[in-house]
Amino acid sequence: MAAGKRQKKRLMAEINVVPYIDVMLVLLIIFMITAPLLTQGVKVDLPQAASQPLPPESKDPLVLVVDAAGKYYLNVGGKEDQPISAEQVVQRAAIVLKRQPDISVLVKGDKTANYGQVLSAMSLLQQAGAPSVGLLTEPLQPAKRR
Repeated sequence: MAAGKRQKKRLMAEINVVPYIDVMLVLLIIFMITAPLLTQGVKVDLPQAASQPLPPESKDPLVLVVDAAGKYYLNVGGKEDQPISAEQVVQRAAIVLKRQPDISVLVKGDKTANYGQVLSAMSLLQQAGAPSVGLLTEPLQPAKRR
């Protein structure tokens, strides 16, 4: 070899991605383990304004109405337009739920009603034996075009 000629080294333009894949798999496992822990807590069925209507083949639901003044009205017993006490709500709802354990149980609260009254109504229905309580809402109105 001549002293003036040197061999040039070729540079490698490849990147070894195996360590990056290992890091990503470890992060994936960590997120898979920690994600369920972050979502634990009190289970609440939240109402959605854009929810699906009840199926037409379902039975009429048990509905407890809470008006703006906080009075309770139950859609059973023949006197749906007369307010009833909290004890009567529990008694009547328990009777209906014993006869029809698969009936849907809903609360229809006035939008100006006290939030505490609506929660009390849900609690009364759960005391009566309702496995879950839903909330009735009005469907969303389409936005007006100008």
